[in-house]
Amino acid sequence: MKTLFEEIKASIKNNYNQDRSFWRPVLPWGGVFTIKAGRKAVSCTPLYVEIRLKNTCTIDGFLMLLYVILNENENFPRELSLHFGREFVDCFLYLMDTYSFTTVKLLWIWDKMEKQQYKSEVHKASLIIDLFGNEHDNFTKNLENLMSTIQESYCSNWRCPTRVQEDQQRTININPPQEIPHGNLIRLAVDELFCSKIELCEEHGCGGLREFSQRIFCHGAPPFVVLNMQHWKSEDLAYVPYYLDLSDHKYLLEGATLFNKEEHHYSAAFQIDGHWMHYDGLRNVNLILLNKPPEFLLLSSLVYIRATEK
Repeated sequence: MKTLFEEIKASIKNNYNQDRSFWRPVLPWGGVFTIKAGRKAVSCTPLYVEIRLKNTCTIDGFLMLLYVILNENENFPRELSLHFGREFVDCFLYLMDTYSFTTVKLLWIWDKMEKQQYKSEVHKASLIIDLFGNEHDNFTKNLENLMSTIQESYCSNWRCPTRVQEDQQRTININPPQEIPHGNLIRLAVDELFCSKIELCEEHGCGGLREFSQRIFCHGAPPFVVLNMQHWKSEDLAYVPYYLDLSDHKYLLEGATLFNKEEHHYSAAFQIDGHWMHYDGLRNVNLILLNKPPEFLLLSSLVYIRATEK
């Protein structure tokens, strides 16, 4: 039996121009999970016999990207098991490969999300879980310590009240430059966050120079990183780098999540063997092979995977 990933790769290989869509829906928006209630369920309060998911696009695109990433490199499942747990990774892959898409969403909700991150209510005989919101709150912030980084800094003034500082971050938020310089803006912004530098100390009345060390990953270079791009304007995204150097490691562009403000809806794009695909769980035909790389003008995030060391 072929895995879902193998099925997608086969559809790319056997693609015909007149039909560039995958043969069946993948991770469709929402979902209904029917509970096979036994006699004990009668005494449960409140009583519900199904779970309905709403507004799942805030996790759908990332779940699709996570599945592709886990299949891109034979070592990635083992590495990600250190952060997510072996049982979670194995169960996630099994559910995706058996097309149990509602169950895989519930796996993420109940295993990785906090209760306060989503709304839930019982309506008649259904438990309704609503994931309306921001995908970075519902997914990126729940990646344990996968992307945790730390940067140390030292002030040249011995009298500086905070001479030694540490800046630790759990996610990678890169901000667009306040002044628009020439060159690759995204790469410049990443360098600003990760590279060593010397700046004037901002402590009141200090006047010293603060030297920042290179920012490093707390738990080693992760298999993938997510760059939060939600504060960038489309005019600043004319060029998206296909590789980045992060803490002495090269990362290659794997995909992106896109945000349509008018519909308040997220979708995703990713590449397999150099072929770009667009995923949108809200559409009937939701996985499409693209003729060319997508335009990254509605970016919510960029996803890069660590390059294989030769």
